[in-house]
Parts: sequence; C-alpha cells; structure tokens
Amino acid sequence: MNVVVVESPAKAKTINKYLGSGYKVLASYGHVRDLPAKDGSVRPDEDFAMSWDVDGKAAKRLAEIADAAKGADRLILATDPDREGEAISWHVLEILRQKKALKDLPAERVVFNAITRTAVTEAMANPRQIDMELVDAYLARRALDYLVGFTLSPVLWRKLPGSRSAGRVQSVALRLVVDRELEIEAFRTQEYWTVEGEVSAGGDPFTARLVKHEGKRLSKFDLGNEASAFAARDAVKAASFKVAAVEKKPAKRSPPPPFTTSTLQQEAARKLGFNAQRTMQAAQKLYEGVDIGGETVGLITYMRTDGVQTAPEALDEARSVIGGIYGKDYVPEKPRFYSTKAKNAQEAHEAIRPTSLARNPGRLRLEGDLGRLYELIWKRMIASQMEAARIERTTIDLDSADGKTGLRATGQVVLFDGYLAVYEEGRDDPEDEEGGRLPQVREGAEARVISAKADQHFTEPPPRYSEASLVKKMEELGIGRPSTYASILERLRDRNYVRMDKNRFVPEDQGRLVTVFLEQFFGKYVEYDFTADLEEKLDLVSAGDLDWKVLLREFWADFNAKVGQMGELRTREVLDSLDEVLGPYMFPPNEDGSDPRACPKCGTGRLGLKLSRSNPFIGCSNYPECRYTRPFGTAEDGEAGDERELGVDPETGMTVFLKAGRFGPYVQLGEGEKPKRSSLPKGWTPAAMDLEKALRLLRLPREVGAHPEDGQPILAGIGRYGPFVQHNGVYANLSGVDEVFEVGLNRAVAVLAEKKAAASARRGGEPTALKDLGAHPADGQPIKVLAGRYGPYVKHGSTNATIPKGKDPAELTLEEAVALIAEREAKGGGKKPARGKKAAAKKPAAKKAAPKKKAKADA
Repeated sequence: MNVVVVESPAKAKTINKYLGSGYKVLASYGHVRDLPAKDGSVRPDEDFAMSWDVDGKAAKRLAEIADAAKGADRLILATDPDREGEAISWHVLEILRQKKALKDLPAERVVFNAITRTAVTEAMANPRQIDMELVDAYLARRALDYLVGFTLSPVLWRKLPGSRSAGRVQSVALRLVVDRELEIEAFRTQEYWTVEGEVSAGGDPFTARLVKHEGKRLSKFDLGNEASAFAARDAVKAASFKVAAVEKKPAKRSPPPPFTTSTLQQEAARKLGFNAQRTMQAAQKLYEGVDIGGETVGLITYMRTDGVQTAPEALDEARSVIGGIYGKDYVPEKPRFYSTKAKNAQEAHEAIRPTSLARNPGRLRLEGDLGRLYELIWKRMIASQMEAARIERTTIDLDSADGKTGLRATGQVVLFDGYLAVYEEGRDDPEDEEGGRLPQVREGAEARVISAKADQHFTEPPPRYSEASLVKKMEELGIGRPSTYASILERLRDRNYVRMDKNRFVPEDQGRLVTVFLEQFFGKYVEYDFTADLEEKLDLVSAGDLDWKVLLREFWADFNAKVGQMGELRTREVLDSLDEVLGPYMFPPNEDGSDPRACPKCGTGRLGLKLSRSNPFIGCSNYPECRYTRPFGTAEDGEAGDERELGVDPETGMTVFLKAGRFGPYVQLGEGEKPKRSSLPKGWTPAAMDLEKALRLLRLPREVGAHPEDGQPILAGIGRYGPFVQHNGVYANLSGVDEVFEVGLNRAVAVLAEKKAAASARRGGEPTALKDLGAHPADGQPIKVLAGRYGPYVKHGSTNATIPKGKDPAELTLEEAVALIAEREAKGGGKKPARGKKAAAKKPAAKKAAPKKKAKADA
C-alpha cells in the first residue's frame, strides 16, 4: 500500500480516483502545526530555535497518517507545489519521525501543477526529496513575521492604547493606504479649460481640439479661466483653416499573458467585483476539483504562482481551440511565450490556466462565483495565444492662415480585432479612449469651423486604492507575496484600520495613528524599499544563495535595538510627538487667523491628541474642569462637544439626543436597536444645536410639493454630496443647508430644470427655458431666462448675461434682466443695439412699461 498525503479532502478524493486501490490518499487539512501565539516561540538567543505546536484539530488526522504509514510500502508527500506546500510536507514528515512511524519507510515528495489524471500520474512517476532550501525560506519568513508581530505589537499596546497589532507586511500595506489619503488631503483643485471645434474639410464633420493659440503651443493650464477660454474659442471661430498634415500610423496591441495570482486578483476585482479573498476561495475550489458528469475534475492549474509561462501541450491545445472557434486568422504564426522578472521559487510554476481549454465555460455551466471566475481564466488564456489586434491611429493637424491657431483631431480604428474578440484587460482608472474613425481629408484642403465650444475642467486628486490597484501597487513595490495579499487586506479590515467606501480603502483614525507612530519610531521597518529588499533576501534563501539564519541575525540585531530604545520613552513623550506630527491635519489654520487649538468651550484650554482604550480623540488641556471633546481628525469633520438631551419630540413623545459618534456629532430620536439618526451638516456646531434644529434634521427628507409636469413629489434632503432636491430619480444640488428647509416649489422646479438642461447641453441639446420675462423695452425683442451648462442666464438677441450666484432665476424681474444685459453689452458681450434704441432704454417711459414689483415668494 502506498500512502499519499495531500492538503485538502476534496483533493484527496479526486486523486484517490486517479490512483486506484493501491493507494490510500489522506488529507492533512492544511498546516498541521504552527508557532504558539506567545513569547518564546522563536528564540533569538538560541540561534532562532523555534517551538511548534500541533493544531488540536490536526492531531487526529496526523494519528491516522501515522497509523497508515506504519504498514505502508511508500510514503508520498503530495502537498501544494509552492513554499507553503513544501513546508507542510516538512511538518508532516517531522511529526511522523517524532512518532517513530517511519522506521525504514522511504518518504518521497511529488508535485503537480494541475489535478488531472495525466498530471498526477506523471508526478507519481517522478518523485524527489523535500526541497530544504524552500523550507528554509519558509522558516525565515515565519520567524520574521513572528518576531515583528510579537515584539512590535506589545509596544503598540503600551504606547498607543487601542491599537490591535502590527505586522511586517501588514503595516506597510496600511501605510500605502494612509499615504494615498494624505495625497488626497493635500491636493488642491486647479481649474483649466479646453476648446474644441466641430470642423468640416470637404467631408463629414469631425471634432478637433485647440493645441496652439496666439502662436504658442498650449499646455494643460494655459487656459485657466473663462475669459481666456472664451477668447480662444472666439479665435477658433474667426480663423480660417487648412489641413496642414494627415498622419496615419498602423499599430498593434498584443494580448496580456495568462493570469498569475496577482493579476487574477486584480482582474476579478475590476470585472467581477470580487475581493482578493473571494477570488482565492473560488480559485481553490476550481483547482481542487468540480463534479463534471459524475467525475471530480480539477478545472484550473495551481492558483498561487508568479509565473506566466505555459506548458507546451497547453499552448498546442489553445491554438487548436482558437482555430476551431475563431478561425485561422486569429492564430499567430508561432505560439506566444511570456516571461517575468520575478525572482522567486514560484516563478517555476505555470501561469493559471484551464486544465483543458476544450472545456468551454458555456458548456460547463458552472454556477455562481466558480462559473464567473472560470470564464475569466478561460478567456484570458485563450486571448494570450491569439493574434494581436491591428489598429490604425490617425492624426489631423489644422493651421489657421496666420499660423497663430492650431487644431488637432485624433482617432483610431480597429482594422482587425484579434484577441480583442475574446478579452480586453480592465483598468482601475480608465482614461478616455481615443476617438473613433476620422473622415478622409486631403492635406492642404480648406477647413471650415462649424461651431466651437469651451469646456471647464478641474483637476482631481489621485483615487483611493481599490483591491485591484492596491494589490498591483504592492506587487510593483515587491511588498509581500501575491499568495498572502488576500489575508493581509482582510486583516486590515478586521483590525478596523481601514474601511471600504465604494470598494475603496479609506484609513480609519486608528489606522492613521498606527502608521504615523510606526513612521516616527520604526520608520525603517515600514519603508517600501526596506520591505522589498527583505523579500529579495528571502528569495535568495529559497534559491540556496543565502543562509536563513544569517538573514535573521542581521535583521534582529537592528530591530531589537530599536525596540529597546522605545522602552525608554514614556507614553506622554510618544503622544506629544504624534500630536506635533498630526497637528497640521487635526488643527488646520482658521480663516480668521485665530488659534485652531483654542478650546471652543472654555476658551483658555488648548486642544490636543488624547487616547482612550478604543479610539484616539481631541480633548481640552483643562480636563477634568473642561470636558470638551471631538473625534480625531480635523474640526471640519465635525465637533463632538458634550452629549446631551435636547428635548422631547411632540409628535412621537420620544427623547431627542445630541451624540458624538465615530464620524462626528449627530442627533438621534429615541433609543433602541435602530433609532433614527441624522448627522449634523457642515457648518452646524453641537453648541448651537437645540430641539427645533434637531427635529428639522430628523424630519428629512421633506416633501416640497408635486411637480407640475407629472404630479410626482419633489423631495428635499441632505445627502453624501450635500443638500439636494430630488424628483423622479434626478438630483440637483442646493446652494446651502438652510435652503433644504426653505426651498419652495418654484425654486425646486427651476433647480431641477437647470440640472436637466446641463445634462442635455453636455449631450449637445438645446438649453431649457426657465422663464419668459417679456419684451425688451428698447427694441421689443424677447428676454428669456435659460438654463445653460454653466448655470442660468438671460438671453436677449445675441447677448447672454449670467445671473449672479445666489439670485433665484425664478424671481428675476424684467428690469433686473435689462440691467444685466446692459452691463454685459458694456463689457463687449453680444451685439450692441443701435444708438437710438440704446438711448430709448434710458427713458423713464421704459420703466413705466415694466414697473418694478415685488416678486412672488416661493410657496
């Protein structure tokens, strides 16, 4: 009898069917022993001796393996083909030796990259010994993680109450999230404008953008305001153009390689919405085997790999499948071979691919996560061996007659889709694709500008990390290993160091504080380069080029000395240091120049960072006489003040409370499991809160009235992006919080119409008329209030005058509109009326024709 040890029962069941009655396949259920979670499990003073405890659940399974081994002819260790799998085989072998279950029984190690009959049979015919260099790399990594975690975490607990833990890779991943948040907070939006013209050069019109103005090549911010943009737009309208150059460049887009662990996690996050853990769980099931027609079959190769290469037989099968489904034009002349620069043992493994590409995902009909992930893997593998896409990129340059103004149009067309027929790689933050096909134009042809427009833009801060972009960044920096990313990111969430907002990582206060603490006192150990360098040294261990204990000695000497220095610092000194570093974040300068640290309650105390058992907060130096507090963060995030009862709601009889929460102050109606709550809007302070204001917040959203067009209700409320009115799925922002409680039906209808008009304008539609004011007293032409892309304005002939901010367009009178139009014409806007008519506008009689009267108030 041959005894085979694998990791999972699903794997054991499948392999037993392949090997037959001469084999007994048993599962270890993963790792069978680990370092005890207590001091002394790794002992640097004893040259890093390590103590191991057998997992309680594993004891019974190990006893079964030992009993089976005593009467066996061969012991075959067939755990996963990576560093962790090698370590599990080593642990099992060590325990069997301790139990004296082996005697003269030979122990052999086999690995297979896929759980198929062919792969398993071939592996059994080619056994080897346990690779002790891989085991040493595992031991070094496990010791490092233990020493950092169990040495640094107690320092955190003593010096930074409320902190949960620190980790060698975990803390660096957290720093990435915090550093990105700092970038976002430091970002200052900058306005810029672009000018585009709709151009015809003897054929179909096309869009061209302004690239040269007044003889100068434009950079991104050269048109920084409305005046300069409109001047450039008018220059485009006034100029006559010729086609200066037409350039067509053929290009190719080659397919991406098949999946590695990291790229699989990234694409599953982008395209399927899976987090890293969910991806790996589904991939594990696909690897271990799925019941297909009564037989359990491993559908993909091993899913923990950094390699992108593929077995020759898989390449041949891929080319055959591609030819059969898509035709010979989609099969390249030669197979595609990929390589990676990764320097670690897992590169020796194949990329992640289906064990048989003949198993089309449409025919398998797998359900849920397994079906969606398998289809992604299948398409990626098929695409990786397909012909490149052929693209033609076209650029048309147009110059004005005087050479001072230049336009450029760019476009591309896919001449042959190639691998794009199957798969296109996702993007974290996709940029605008180049335009489509441009019309045929002749160099030197006359070109006419049909219309021109100027568009306002604002720069945006870098986006927060998604799971895909964070995994990608960690891999780029060489931090950790892709096979560990899922557990690292999950740990950050479990520790409440981060939270997810729209599938993006946002650092919590405690996470930010831990990062600043580590940067201040253990800066070297959260540096990206240091962590990546340590990974490279671990790879040298696995390659046999570095002794693992030499690596540990070098690391421990510096790290232990640093920890010893921290023991000499008092908690107060640590807190003062953090308070100083975080001061600009917690207490940004006040606009009036007053001291941002002055206590708003007692007036004499100074605000500073305080620590509780759970979370950091801001408190007054006059405690306990002054008990003012607010949440950790900037004052703009919301001040907490004293929690108190505000009174009783006359409608429900429930008590209304003012409370301080994790994300700032809020009011609450009653108590119980899910009481109604409402956060204090920006600008509302806890000190100014009373029962009336609280009830107004708790009554939101409020019904403004029925929309005259369809009778559907218009609601006013405060949302994530501020105060709004909403009707039938359309949201429009209001000018301020107070307007939520005051806005009437007319104003709400106008604001919603403006929003719809702006959306229509972006799509090229006509502006929406909000109000007809009547005839201009000077020339009898109509004056209308219109909703434009950049806000409401009045129109008289060819003159457009912007309505000042804060002025309700629904309340604008004819006399006010005439004044706005005259002011605009005086500045050179639009066509001025004839002298006689302009003079007539100043006659008293004109005012009598449109007597000023008080606008009707919104109901």
